Amino acid sequence: MRGAVEGPRGPKRADGAALAEPRRLEETSESEVLVSVVIPCLNEAGTIERCVRAARRALDDHELPGEVVVADNGSTDGSPELARSAGARVVKEPRRGYGSAYLAGFAAARGEYIVMADADLTYDFGDIPRFVEELDSDAEFVIGDRMKNIEPGAMPWLNRYLGNPVLTGILNLFFRAGVHDAHCGMRAFRRSVLPVLDLRTTGMEFASEMVIRAAKEQLDIREIPIAYHPREGESKLSPWRDGWRHLRFLLVHSPTYLFVLPGALMALIGMLVVGLVLAEISALGRNWDLHAMIGGSLLLIVGAQVLGLGLCARAYGVYILGEHDRWFETFRARVRLEHGLAVGGIVLIVGLVLGAWIVAKWVERGGGELSEGKLALLAATLVILGIQIFFSSFLLSILGLRRRR
Repeated sequence: MRGAVEGPRGPKRADGAALAEPRRLEETSESEVLVSVVIPCLNEAGTIERCVRAARRALDDHELPGEVVVADNGSTDGSPELARSAGARVVKEPRRGYGSAYLAGFAAARGEYIVMADADLTYDFGDIPRFVEELDSDAEFVIGDRMKNIEPGAMPWLNRYLGNPVLTGILNLFFRAGVHDAHCGMRAFRRSVLPVLDLRTTGMEFASEMVIRAAKEQLDIREIPIAYHPREGESKLSPWRDGWRHLRFLLVHSPTYLFVLPGALMALIGMLVVGLVLAEISALGRNWDLHAMIGGSLLLIVGAQVLGLGLCARAYGVYILGEHDRWFETFRARVRLEHGLAVGGIVLIVGLVLGAWIVAKWVERGGGELSEGKLALLAATLVILGIQIFFSSFLLSILGLRRRR
């Protein structure tokens, strides 16, 4: 508000006294909006009116100048009209999807703070002031934690004890978000962080994207415990389909765990097997021969290829998506195209020289059966690795041409 100091419970005069009377939301001008409550809606005629009124009541009771924005996602049951009659501002988003609805609502929101919650009455809109208090105390992203206060019948057993804990654990492992309930739908954030979050997904994985982006950008993330009530109306979630979409999103946004670590592990095991065979060292109570070396060589080649894909994926994130990747930026500062070309060239030349020596020995012996099977396999492996390193280095350099200045 103009001419007022905003405290954790709402606008106050400069002398600290509360304003005489709370303003009704419909009387709040755009310049006075502190909180925008955004609610996605798809055929929620049975609950949307109560949600809007509950949100308005929470804002009015705590003297928080604000608005309620309902992002209608193509309802056919009269939900938009009911929301509008309850005092909400309705925006239309014809493109279906949880993320699509929220993106439209965020774009229309005018408040400094944005609070988001579903339209199925699973969340208590009376908690809005608690989220606002955290934002008032310099938090940038606030998410609810439902896991210790789930009412009977509110969350299916599969989601409560398997889906949500597993996906939240993976998200924390990959991105170090440090949250306990990554899929809680009641959240709040400063509108000023929207350009930083750069949200893009349109489906249910939107929930994961918000937390991932907040963690990657090292925002001040806080959690508050909230209750989770049984929903009213028909659920639009599909546990297995939506769970897979979340897991897929986590994997494709973490090249380290999808590519780099598996690739490095395969390459390391492959090198160990090849080394054991060439050095004729026994392991696990037996000596390993040519067939084991074939397996080791394949692991080494595939591992190197996957590792190269991981480096390219991380380069894409930094150069094209503008993400901050401290490890890759350090790698980029120390390793250049010429270094990769040199390493690839050396490995390739060693393989070719070894192969030429084997051919020379074969000719010297008058042809016939190739007696240097292990060395021939090593030479072929080195040639393939050299080519992979050589051209992967060029691909990394090409991605760098699109880096953001």
